[in-house]
Amino acid sequence: MWSVWWVWIVAGFAFGGLEMIAPAFVFLGFAGGALVTGLLLAFALVAGDSLPLLLMIFALASLVIWGAVRLIIGTKPGQVKVWHRDVND
Repeated sequence: MWSVWWVWIVAGFAFGGLEMIAPAFVFLGFAGGALVTGLLLAFALVAGDSLPLLLMIFALASLVIWGAVRLIIGTKPGQVKVWHRDVND
């Protein structure tokens, strides 16, 4: 099942849907990693018979995409969190 390219593409869109529900830029990296893995399988650039290899590609692609998203959209230098109310109030 994991060697089928469209399963990874569907997982990428599912992670994208989760990102829309909980917008924290966490699932965006997973979505991109799943899409990259699916595209590599679709164009036969990687063998689909090795699940550990596919998981490693998924993890590395997710990490790179998450880092790029954090670099582009992340907090600005010097930006601090301002609390307007206390938790105990």
